Amino acid sequence: MYDKVCIKIGSNVLANSEGGLNKSRINELVMQMARLHKEGKKIVLVSSGAVASARGLVVPDKRTDRVSQRQLLSSVGQVKLMNLYAQLFDLHDIQIAQVLVTKQDFSTREHYLNMKNCVHALWDNNVLPIVNENDAVSVTALMFTDNDELSGMMASMMSCQGLLILSNVDGIYNGHPNDKEARVIPEISAEEKDLEQFITTAKSDFGRGGMLTKCRVAQKSAMSGINVHIANGTKDGIITGLLKNCESVVHTHFKAGEGYPAVKQWIAFSEGFAKSEVVVNQGAFDALCSNKASSLLLAGVLEFSESFEKGDLLRIRNEQGTIIGIGKAAYSHSKAEKHLHEKKYKPLIHYDYLYVFPEFLS
Repeated sequence: MYDKVCIKIGSNVLANSEGGLNKSRINELVMQMARLHKEGKKIVLVSSGAVASARGLVVPDKRTDRVSQRQLLSSVGQVKLMNLYAQLFDLHDIQIAQVLVTKQDFSTREHYLNMKNCVHALWDNNVLPIVNENDAVSVTALMFTDNDELSGMMASMMSCQGLLILSNVDGIYNGHPNDKEARVIPEISAEEKDLEQFITTAKSDFGRGGMLTKCRVAQKSAMSGINVHIANGTKDGIITGLLKNCESVVHTHFKAGEGYPAVKQWIAFSEGFAKSEVVVNQGAFDALCSNKASSLLLAGVLEFSESFEKGDLLRIRNEQGTIIGIGKAAYSHSKAEKHLHEKKYKPLIHYDYLYVFPEFLS
């Protein structure tokens, strides 16, 4: 179905009820991925489970703060998790590689392309990359929301046609999953505007994220041209089922939109790296959110939050204070201030380097 696919496996799929690793489940998932790998599919595996796998191995000192506890558990658990993956893939004569990343690795196009080249090199040499956030050194303020966000960024970066997000539920429900009347929504378009009313914000016992995070990542990825499948990773044959005959598998499919150029895909996932903010007036807001391709002109700018240089990323807010998008500055703050009242001066953010969040598009 897809030649290139990113597979994200959540903590609740990999962990058992005691917090250790569910080895039989991991083995079953590895067998499916090994089969696809030998068929020539390019796979990026984004695996949670490092912190969960360390529970029971070490007991943090009571004086250890929460951040340090996570660093401790992830450092210990990552070794255990990767050793298990190495042993299981070795049974299929498949070499794996560990790729530990932080959100800052996506902060500039230079870092972004360097990481992309690394994964391509692994693929070209028939090595299967396993990616996880480097929790041991990640700065809390710049951590990924969870591995759902990381998987969306990896899928976009590697131009994957498909992204599988495996959790311990069957998909996105039209109510709370515990409600007997709730049903899985089988298909959602990339342009769907309001899903929050259907999604529980409850988080898992082992992971950082919830269904709302999964939904937002899925929509952003789908808008980038990636088919996203949210499914139950605890079911046997789930990966091959999704890739061979996804219509027969109960899950939620976010249908791919038309997609964006590569640079826009990078910008779409880079809100956290913005150096400044601009507030735009109602006219600029209407233009940016219309179906017509529009750049952000200085005439539509009301104020800047702080200084920036050419090439920096800027968050865009409307007059109500809501962030509506992100874009790349075509020139510096000082030049923008100098020409602020010149209505015909060149755009501050050109359309080719502008990403407006889907919920604001008309």
